Amino acid sequence: MEVSTWFCNNSHYYEDSNSEKQSTTSTTYEENTSSNCSIDTFYISPNSYCIATFKTLTPQISNLAIHNNILYAASLNKIVAIDLKTYELIDTFTSSSFGLVKSITFTKTKILTAHQDCKIRIWQFKPSSKKHHHHHLLSTLPKLKDRILRGILPKNYIQIRRHKQKLWIQHTDTVSGLAVNDGLMYSVSWDKTLKIWKMSDFSCLESVLGHVDAINAVVVSQNGVVYTASADGEIKVWRREKNKHSLVTTLRKHKSSVNAMSLNNDGTILFSGGCDEKIVVWEKEEHCVDNYMLSTCLLKGHNGAILCLNYFDGVLISGSSDRSVRIWEKNSINSNNNECGYFCSIVLEGHCKPVKSITAAWDEDENGNNNNNGILSVFSGSLDGEIRVWQDLVHEIFKLVWKRKAAERGKNELSENIENELKVEYVPRTMSYPSYMCVSVLMI
Repeated sequence: MEVSTWFCNNSHYYEDSNSEKQSTTSTTYEENTSSNCSIDTFYISPNSYCIATFKTLTPQISNLAIHNNILYAASLNKIVAIDLKTYELIDTFTSSSFGLVKSITFTKTKILTAHQDCKIRIWQFKPSSKKHHHHHLLSTLPKLKDRILRGILPKNYIQIRRHKQKLWIQHTDTVSGLAVNDGLMYSVSWDKTLKIWKMSDFSCLESVLGHVDAINAVVVSQNGVVYTASADGEIKVWRREKNKHSLVTTLRKHKSSVNAMSLNNDGTILFSGGCDEKIVVWEKEEHCVDNYMLSTCLLKGHNGAILCLNYFDGVLISGSSDRSVRIWEKNSINSNNNECGYFCSIVLEGHCKPVKSITAAWDEDENGNNNNNGILSVFSGSLDGEIRVWQDLVHEIFKLVWKRKAAERGKNELSENIENELKVEYVPRTMSYPSYMCVSVLMI
Protein backbone atom coordinates (compact mmCIF):
# COMPACT_ATOMS: atom_id res chain seq x y z
CA MET A 1 0.00 0.00 0.00
CA GLU A 2 1.28 3.45 -0.92
CA VAL A 3 0.74 6.16 1.66
CA SER A 4 1.45 9.78 0.78
CA THR A 5 0.49 13.00 2.46
CA TRP A 6 -0.07 16.32 0.72
CA PHE A 7 -0.60 19.69 2.35
CA CYS A 8 -2.14 22.97 1.31
CA ASN A 9 -0.46 26.21 2.24
CA ASN A 10 -1.73 29.69 1.43
CA SER A 11 -4.32 28.16 -0.89
CA HIS A 12 -1.70 26.72 -3.22
CA TYR A 13 -1.79 23.07 -4.19
CA TYR A 14 1.59 21.39 -4.41
CA GLU A 15 1.81 18.18 -6.38
CA ASP A 16 4.32 16.10 -8.28
CA SER A 17 5.25 16.76 -11.90
CA ASN A 18 2.79 14.15 -13.17
CA SER A 19 -0.21 15.92 -11.66
CA GLU A 20 -2.08 18.78 -13.19
CA LYS A 21 -2.05 21.88 -11.00
CA GLN A 22 -5.60 22.83 -10.10
CA SER A 23 -5.29 26.13 -8.29
CA THR A 24 -2.54 28.64 -7.60
CA THR A 25 -4.51 31.55 -6.26
CA SER A 26 -6.95 32.38 -3.49
CA THR A 27 -9.23 34.54 -5.59
CA THR A 28 -12.97 34.01 -5.90
CA TYR A 29 -14.31 31.20 -8.06
CA GLU A 30 -17.77 30.64 -9.43
CA GLU A 31 -18.60 27.19 -10.76
CA ASN A 32 -21.49 25.46 -12.51
CA THR A 33 -22.77 22.13 -11.30
CA SER A 34 -25.51 19.72 -12.21
CA SER A 35 -26.42 19.00 -8.59
CA ASN A 36 -29.51 20.28 -6.83
CA CYS A 37 -27.49 22.56 -4.57
CA SER A 38 -27.63 26.24 -5.32
CA ILE A 39 -24.59 28.00 -6.76
CA ASP A 40 -22.78 30.60 -4.70
CA THR A 41 -19.45 32.38 -4.88
CA PHE A 42 -16.82 31.19 -2.45
CA TYR A 43 -13.15 31.48 -1.56
CA ILE A 44 -10.60 28.73 -1.19
CA SER A 45 -9.48 29.02 2.38
CA PRO A 46 -5.81 28.87 3.43
CA ASN A 47 -7.01 26.64 6.27
CA SER A 48 -8.03 23.85 3.92
CA TYR A 49 -6.27 20.50 3.93
CA CYS A 50 -5.07 18.40 1.01
CA ILE A 51 -4.86 14.74 2.00
CA ALA A 52 -3.44 11.99 -0.22
CA THR A 53 -5.20 8.81 -1.18
CA PHE A 54 -4.24 5.38 0.08
CA LYS A 55 -3.68 3.31 -3.03
CA THR A 56 -4.08 -0.43 -2.56
CA LEU A 57 -2.48 -3.10 -4.68
CA THR A 58 -5.83 -4.82 -5.13
CA PRO A 59 -8.47 -3.47 -7.52
CA GLN A 60 -11.27 -2.43 -5.15
CA ILE A 61 -12.28 -1.31 -1.66
CA SER A 62 -15.35 -3.18 -0.44
CA ASN A 63 -15.74 -1.84 3.09
CA LEU A 64 -14.37 0.79 5.49
CA ALA A 65 -14.80 0.97 9.26
CA ILE A 66 -13.16 2.82 12.17
CA HIS A 67 -12.54 1.47 15.66
CA ASN A 68 -10.23 2.80 18.39
CA ASN A 69 -8.75 5.34 15.98
CA ILE A 70 -7.79 2.61 13.51
CA LEU A 71 -9.15 2.58 9.97
CA TYR A 72 -9.97 -0.91 8.69
CA ALA A 73 -10.17 -1.20 4.92
CA ALA A 74 -11.35 -4.37 3.20
CA SER A 75 -9.94 -4.99 -0.24
CA LEU A 76 -10.96 -8.30 -1.79
CA ASN A 77 -9.97 -10.93 0.81
CA LYS A 78 -7.54 -8.71 2.72
CA ILE A 79 -8.15 -6.30 5.59
CA VAL A 80 -5.73 -3.47 6.10
CA ALA A 81 -5.40 -1.58 9.41
CA ILE A 82 -4.18 2.04 9.31
CA ASP A 83 -3.34 4.19 12.33
CA LEU A 84 -5.31 7.43 11.93
CA LYS A 85 -2.87 9.38 14.08
CA THR A 86 0.08 8.76 11.79
CA TYR A 87 -1.60 7.28 8.69
CA GLU A 88 0.83 4.39 8.93
CA LEU A 89 0.04 0.81 8.00
CA ILE A 90 0.01 -1.25 11.21
CA ASP A 91 -1.30 -4.62 10.02
CA THR A 92 -2.68 -6.64 7.13
CA PHE A 93 -4.61 -9.78 7.98
CA THR A 94 -6.14 -12.33 5.70
CA SER A 95 -6.68 -16.01 5.09
CA SER A 96 -6.24 -17.81 1.82
CA SER A 97 -9.51 -19.68 2.30
CA PHE A 98 -12.07 -16.88 2.41
CA GLY A 99 -13.44 -14.59 -0.25
CA LEU A 100 -14.42 -10.95 -0.56
CA VAL A 101 -14.99 -9.09 2.72
CA LYS A 102 -18.48 -7.54 2.61
CA SER A 103 -18.87 -5.97 6.04
CA ILE A 104 -16.86 -5.03 9.14
CA THR A 105 -18.25 -4.26 12.59
CA PHE A 106 -16.97 -4.29 16.16
CA THR A 107 -17.57 -5.13 19.77
CA LYS A 108 -15.44 -3.59 22.50
CA THR A 109 -12.68 -6.16 22.10
CA LYS A 110 -13.38 -8.00 18.84
CA ILE A 111 -13.61 -7.37 15.12
CA LEU A 112 -16.36 -9.10 13.15
CA THR A 113 -16.19 -9.58 9.38
CA ALA A 114 -18.71 -10.93 6.87
CA HIS A 115 -17.50 -12.77 3.79
CA GLN A 116 -18.53 -13.90 0.37
CA ASP A 117 -17.78 -17.53 1.29
CA CYS A 118 -20.94 -17.57 3.47
CA LYS A 119 -19.02 -17.30 6.75
CA ILE A 120 -18.52 -14.79 9.57
CA ARG A 121 -15.12 -14.41 11.18
CA ILE A 122 -14.18 -13.14 14.64
CA TRP A 123 -10.80 -11.44 15.09
CA GLN A 124 -8.91 -10.42 18.22
CA PHE A 125 -6.71 -7.34 18.22
CA LYS A 126 -3.33 -7.81 19.91
CA PRO A 127 -1.39 -4.58 20.59
CA SER A 128 2.34 -4.75 20.10
CA SER A 129 5.18 -2.73 21.51
CA LYS A 130 6.45 -2.32 17.98
CA LYS A 131 4.86 -0.18 15.27
CA HIS A 132 2.96 -3.14 13.85
CA HIS A 133 0.08 -4.84 15.61
CA HIS A 134 -1.47 -8.22 15.04
CA HIS A 135 -5.03 -9.42 14.49
CA HIS A 136 -5.61 -13.02 15.43
CA LEU A 137 -8.46 -15.14 14.04
CA LEU A 138 -10.50 -16.41 16.99
CA SER A 139 -13.33 -18.24 15.33
CA THR A 140 -15.28 -18.84 12.14
CA LEU A 141 -19.06 -18.92 12.37
CA PRO A 142 -20.83 -21.20 12.58
CA LYS A 143 -18.24 -22.99 14.70
CA LEU A 144 -17.18 -26.52 13.83
CA LYS A 145 -18.45 -27.76 17.21
CA ASP A 146 -21.93 -26.36 16.53
CA ARG A 147 -22.01 -27.82 13.02
CA ILE A 148 -21.18 -31.28 14.37
CA LEU A 149 -23.75 -31.15 17.19
CA ARG A 150 -26.52 -29.76 14.98
CA GLY A 151 -25.67 -32.15 12.17
CA ILE A 152 -26.76 -35.18 14.19
CA LEU A 153 -30.47 -34.38 13.87
CA PRO A 154 -32.11 -34.33 10.39
CA LYS A 155 -34.53 -31.59 11.49
CA ASN A 156 -31.67 -29.09 11.61
CA TYR A 157 -31.18 -29.27 7.85
CA ILE A 158 -32.91 -27.08 5.29
CA GLN A 159 -33.28 -27.63 1.56
CA ILE A 160 -31.35 -25.04 -0.44
CA ARG A 161 -31.41 -26.76 -3.83
CA ARG A 162 -32.95 -29.88 -5.27
CA HIS A 163 -30.22 -32.22 -4.11
CA LYS A 164 -28.43 -30.11 -1.52
CA GLN A 165 -29.11 -29.43 2.15
CA LYS A 166 -27.37 -27.31 4.78
CA LEU A 167 -27.79 -26.66 8.49
CA TRP A 168 -30.11 -23.79 9.34
CA ILE A 169 -27.32 -22.13 11.33
CA GLN A 170 -25.29 -21.75 8.12
CA HIS A 171 -25.68 -18.99 5.56
CA THR A 172 -25.92 -20.46 2.07
CA ASP A 173 -24.85 -17.37 0.13
CA THR A 174 -22.75 -14.24 0.60
CA VAL A 175 -23.02 -12.68 4.08
CA SER A 176 -23.72 -9.07 3.12
CA GLY A 177 -24.08 -7.24 6.45
CA LEU A 178 -23.47 -7.35 10.20
CA ALA A 179 -24.79 -5.37 13.16
CA VAL A 180 -24.20 -5.72 16.91
CA ASN A 181 -26.40 -4.65 19.83
CA ASP A 182 -26.88 -5.70 23.46
CA GLY A 183 -24.91 -8.93 23.30
CA LEU A 184 -26.42 -10.06 20.01
CA MET A 185 -25.05 -10.04 16.48
CA TYR A 186 -27.31 -9.82 13.43
CA SER A 187 -26.15 -11.15 10.08
CA VAL A 188 -27.93 -10.88 6.73
CA SER A 189 -27.20 -12.67 3.51
CA TRP A 190 -28.04 -12.96 -0.13
CA ASP A 191 -29.71 -16.23 0.90
CA LYS A 192 -32.63 -13.97 2.05
CA THR A 193 -32.24 -14.79 5.75
CA LEU A 194 -31.59 -12.84 8.94
CA LYS A 195 -29.66 -14.76 11.59
CA ILE A 196 -29.21 -13.82 15.25
CA TRP A 197 -26.07 -14.85 17.13
CA LYS A 198 -25.24 -14.85 20.85
CA MET A 199 -21.94 -13.02 21.27
CA SER A 200 -20.92 -14.72 24.53
CA ASP A 201 -20.42 -18.12 22.89
CA PHE A 202 -20.94 -17.29 19.18
CA SER A 203 -23.91 -19.65 18.89
CA CYS A 204 -26.70 -19.11 16.39
CA LEU A 205 -29.98 -18.53 18.20
CA GLU A 206 -32.40 -17.91 15.38
CA SER A 207 -32.78 -17.81 11.61
CA VAL A 208 -35.56 -15.87 9.89
CA LEU A 209 -36.48 -15.96 6.21
CA GLY A 210 -36.82 -12.22 5.87
CA HIS A 211 -37.30 -11.33 2.19
CA VAL A 212 -38.11 -12.75 -1.22
CA ASP A 213 -34.79 -11.55 -2.63
CA ALA A 214 -31.22 -11.02 -1.43
CA ILE A 215 -30.75 -8.94 1.74
CA ASN A 216 -28.15 -6.20 1.26
CA ALA A 217 -27.96 -4.38 4.60
CA VAL A 218 -28.91 -4.52 8.27
CA VAL A 219 -28.96 -1.89 11.03
CA VAL A 220 -30.17 -2.09 14.62
CA SER A 221 -31.22 0.67 17.00
CA GLN A 222 -30.17 0.92 20.63
CA ASN A 223 -33.56 -0.36 21.77
CA GLY A 224 -33.18 -3.52 19.68
CA VAL A 225 -35.32 -2.74 16.63
CA VAL A 226 -33.75 -4.38 13.56
CA TYR A 227 -34.07 -3.12 9.97
CA THR A 228 -33.22 -5.26 6.93
CA ALA A 229 -32.99 -3.91 3.36
CA SER A 230 -33.36 -6.11 0.33
CA ALA A 231 -33.06 -6.28 -3.44
CA ASP A 232 -36.84 -6.76 -3.45
CA GLY A 233 -37.14 -3.01 -2.77
CA GLU A 234 -38.47 -3.44 0.76
CA ILE A 235 -37.23 -2.61 4.24
CA LYS A 236 -38.53 -4.84 7.00
CA VAL A 237 -38.68 -3.92 10.67
CA TRP A 238 -38.16 -6.62 13.31
CA ARG A 239 -38.56 -6.59 17.08
CA ARG A 240 -37.53 -9.19 19.63
CA GLU A 241 -40.38 -10.57 21.72
CA LYS A 242 -40.07 -13.58 24.01
CA ASN A 243 -36.62 -14.44 22.64
CA LYS A 244 -37.96 -14.51 19.08
CA HIS A 245 -37.81 -11.84 16.40
CA SER A 246 -41.10 -11.03 14.74
CA LEU A 247 -41.98 -8.77 11.84
CA VAL A 248 -43.33 -5.36 12.92
CA THR A 249 -43.95 -3.75 9.54
CA THR A 250 -42.65 -3.46 5.98
CA LEU A 251 -41.50 -0.10 4.59
CA ARG A 252 -42.14 0.39 0.88
CA LYS A 253 -40.99 3.45 -1.01
CA HIS A 254 -38.05 2.47 -3.18
CA LYS A 255 -38.74 1.45 -6.76
CA SER A 256 -35.79 -0.93 -6.95
CA SER A 257 -33.14 -2.64 -4.82
CA VAL A 258 -32.32 -1.07 -1.43
CA ASN A 259 -28.55 -1.14 -0.99
CA ALA A 260 -27.74 0.81 2.18
CA MET A 261 -29.23 2.11 5.43
CA SER A 262 -28.19 4.26 8.36
CA LEU A 263 -29.89 5.27 11.61
CA ASN A 264 -29.57 8.51 13.55
CA ASN A 265 -28.26 8.32 17.10
CA ASP A 266 -31.56 7.76 18.90
CA GLY A 267 -33.07 5.50 16.23
CA THR A 268 -35.96 7.82 15.37
CA ILE A 269 -34.83 8.53 11.79
CA LEU A 270 -33.82 5.94 9.22
CA PHE A 271 -32.09 6.75 5.94
CA SER A 272 -32.18 4.28 3.06
CA GLY A 273 -30.61 4.41 -0.39
CA GLY A 274 -31.14 2.28 -3.44
CA CYS A 275 -30.66 1.76 -7.15
CA ASP A 276 -33.40 4.32 -7.85
CA GLU A 277 -30.79 7.04 -7.11
CA LYS A 278 -32.80 8.37 -4.16
CA ILE A 279 -32.30 8.54 -0.39
CA VAL A 280 -35.53 8.04 1.54
CA VAL A 281 -35.88 9.65 4.96
CA TRP A 282 -38.09 7.65 7.34
CA GLU A 283 -39.23 9.10 10.66
CA LYS A 284 -40.66 7.23 13.60
CA GLU A 285 -44.33 7.61 14.43
CA GLU A 286 -44.79 7.12 18.16
CA HIS A 287 -48.57 6.74 18.16
CA CYS A 288 -49.02 4.70 14.99
CA VAL A 289 -48.39 0.98 15.43
CA ASP A 290 -49.13 -0.15 11.87
CA ASN A 291 -46.67 2.30 10.34
CA TYR A 292 -43.60 2.15 12.57
CA MET A 293 -41.76 4.50 10.25
CA LEU A 294 -43.23 6.90 7.70
CA SER A 295 -41.47 8.29 4.68
CA THR A 296 -41.12 12.06 5.10
CA CYS A 297 -39.06 13.05 2.05
CA LEU A 298 -36.72 12.01 -0.75
CA LEU A 299 -33.18 13.33 -1.10
CA LYS A 300 -32.24 13.67 -4.76
CA GLY A 301 -28.93 14.64 -6.30
CA HIS A 302 -26.96 11.49 -7.04
CA ASN A 303 -26.94 10.36 -10.66
CA GLY A 304 -26.35 6.71 -9.86
CA ALA A 305 -27.31 4.00 -7.41
CA ILE A 306 -26.78 4.79 -3.72
CA LEU A 307 -24.22 2.25 -2.51
CA CYS A 308 -23.42 3.40 1.03
CA LEU A 309 -24.78 5.67 3.77
CA ASN A 310 -23.33 6.84 7.07
CA TYR A 311 -25.05 9.11 9.60
CA PHE A 312 -22.43 10.79 11.78
CA ASP A 313 -22.98 13.50 14.41
CA GLY A 314 -25.86 15.27 12.71
CA VAL A 315 -24.83 14.89 9.06
CA LEU A 316 -25.63 12.19 6.53
CA ILE A 317 -22.86 11.05 4.18
CA SER A 318 -23.71 9.13 1.01
CA GLY A 319 -21.66 7.38 -1.67
CA SER A 320 -22.86 6.43 -5.11
CA SER A 321 -22.07 4.68 -8.36
CA ASP A 322 -21.84 8.18 -9.87
CA ARG A 323 -18.37 8.26 -8.17
CA SER A 324 -19.26 11.10 -5.80
CA VAL A 325 -19.70 11.54 -2.05
CA ARG A 326 -22.41 13.89 -0.80
CA ILE A 327 -22.89 15.42 2.64
CA TRP A 328 -26.48 16.19 3.66
CA GLU A 329 -27.59 18.40 6.53
CA LYS A 330 -30.84 19.38 8.19
CA ASN A 331 -31.49 23.05 7.54
CA SER A 332 -33.14 24.44 10.66
CA ILE A 333 -32.94 28.05 9.50
CA ASN A 334 -34.90 28.05 6.28
CA SER A 335 -36.67 24.88 5.18
CA ASN A 336 -38.58 26.47 2.30
CA ASN A 337 -36.02 25.23 -0.22
CA ASN A 338 -36.68 21.62 0.70
CA GLU A 339 -39.91 20.10 1.98
CA CYS A 340 -38.22 18.12 4.75
CA GLY A 341 -35.43 20.58 5.47
CA TYR A 342 -32.54 18.38 4.31
CA PHE A 343 -30.16 19.72 1.71
CA CYS A 344 -26.88 18.74 0.09
CA SER A 345 -24.17 20.93 1.57
CA ILE A 346 -21.10 19.49 -0.17
CA VAL A 347 -20.30 17.19 -3.09
CA LEU A 348 -16.89 15.49 -3.05
CA GLU A 349 -15.71 14.21 -6.41
CA GLY A 350 -12.51 12.56 -7.55
CA HIS A 351 -12.96 8.79 -7.53
CA CYS A 352 -12.65 7.06 -10.88
CA LYS A 353 -15.12 4.30 -10.06
CA PRO A 354 -18.22 3.85 -7.83
CA VAL A 355 -17.89 4.74 -4.13
CA LYS A 356 -18.57 1.51 -2.26
CA SER A 357 -18.06 2.48 1.39
CA ILE A 358 -17.78 5.57 3.57
CA THR A 359 -17.00 6.29 7.20
CA ALA A 360 -16.06 9.32 9.29
CA ALA A 361 -14.23 10.26 12.48
CA TRP A 362 -13.28 13.30 14.50
CA ASP A 363 -9.59 14.01 14.80
CA GLU A 364 -8.31 13.36 18.30
CA ASP A 365 -6.57 16.01 20.37
CA GLU A 366 -3.26 15.57 22.19
CA ASN A 367 -4.97 13.78 25.08
CA GLY A 368 -6.61 11.24 22.77
CA ASN A 369 -10.09 12.74 23.13
CA ASN A 370 -12.42 13.31 20.18
CA ASN A 371 -11.91 16.88 19.07
CA ASN A 372 -15.48 17.83 18.16
CA ASN A 373 -14.53 21.46 17.60
CA GLY A 374 -11.68 20.56 15.29
CA ILE A 375 -11.58 18.58 12.06
CA LEU A 376 -13.92 15.91 10.76
CA SER A 377 -12.36 13.39 8.38
CA VAL A 378 -14.52 11.58 5.86
CA PHE A 379 -13.08 8.40 4.34
CA SER A 380 -14.40 7.07 1.06
CA GLY A 381 -13.46 3.73 -0.49
CA SER A 382 -14.03 3.01 -4.15
CA LEU A 383 -13.91 0.20 -6.66
CA ASP A 384 -10.91 2.04 -8.14
CA GLY A 385 -8.86 0.68 -5.21
CA GLU A 386 -8.41 4.09 -3.56
CA ILE A 387 -9.29 5.39 -0.11
CA ARG A 388 -9.69 9.15 -0.16
CA VAL A 389 -9.54 11.27 2.97
CA TRP A 390 -11.65 14.40 2.90
CA GLN A 391 -11.13 17.01 5.60
CA ASP A 392 -12.49 20.42 6.41
CA LEU A 393 -12.85 22.69 9.41
CA VAL A 394 -15.98 22.00 11.38
CA HIS A 395 -16.15 25.71 12.23
CA GLU A 396 -16.96 26.44 8.60
CA ILE A 397 -18.81 23.44 7.21
CA PHE A 398 -20.89 22.21 10.12
CA LYS A 399 -22.19 25.48 11.52
CA LEU A 400 -25.74 24.44 10.72
CA VAL A 401 -25.42 21.51 13.11
CA TRP A 402 -24.35 23.87 15.89
CA LYS A 403 -27.17 26.26 15.00
CA ARG A 404 -29.73 23.46 15.18
CA LYS A 405 -28.46 22.27 18.55
CA ALA A 406 -28.56 25.81 19.91
CA ALA A 407 -32.11 26.26 18.59
CA GLU A 408 -33.20 23.00 20.25
CA ARG A 409 -31.98 24.36 23.59
CA GLY A 410 -34.00 27.54 23.06
CA LYS A 411 -30.87 29.72 22.92
CA ASN A 412 -29.98 32.45 20.49
CA GLU A 413 -26.24 32.75 20.81
CA LEU A 414 -25.39 33.63 17.23
CA SER A 415 -24.40 37.07 16.08
CA GLU A 416 -26.00 38.72 13.06
CA ASN A 417 -22.88 38.13 10.96
CA ILE A 418 -22.77 34.42 11.79
CA GLU A 419 -26.50 34.18 11.11
CA ASN A 420 -25.86 35.44 7.59
CA GLU A 421 -23.04 32.94 7.15
CA LEU A 422 -25.31 30.11 8.23
CA LYS A 423 -27.76 30.92 5.45
CA VAL A 424 -25.18 30.11 2.80
CA GLU A 425 -25.74 26.80 1.00
CA TYR A 426 -22.24 25.52 0.41
CA VAL A 427 -21.34 24.72 -3.18
CA PRO A 428 -19.79 21.50 -4.44
CA ARG A 429 -16.34 21.93 -5.92
CA THR A 430 -15.21 19.26 -8.35
CA MET A 431 -11.95 17.60 -7.34
CA SER A 432 -10.15 16.25 -10.40
CA TYR A 433 -6.77 15.32 -8.96
CA PRO A 434 -5.38 12.10 -10.44
CA SER A 435 -3.82 10.72 -7.24
CA TYR A 436 -4.96 12.84 -4.31
CA MET A 437 -7.91 14.85 -3.12
CA CYS A 438 -8.66 18.20 -1.53
CA VAL A 439 -11.60 19.56 0.41
CA SER A 440 -11.63 23.33 0.74
CA VAL A 441 -13.37 25.34 3.44
CA LEU A 442 -16.21 27.17 1.72
CA MET A 443 -16.63 30.77 2.88
CA ILE A 444 -18.68 33.80 1.98
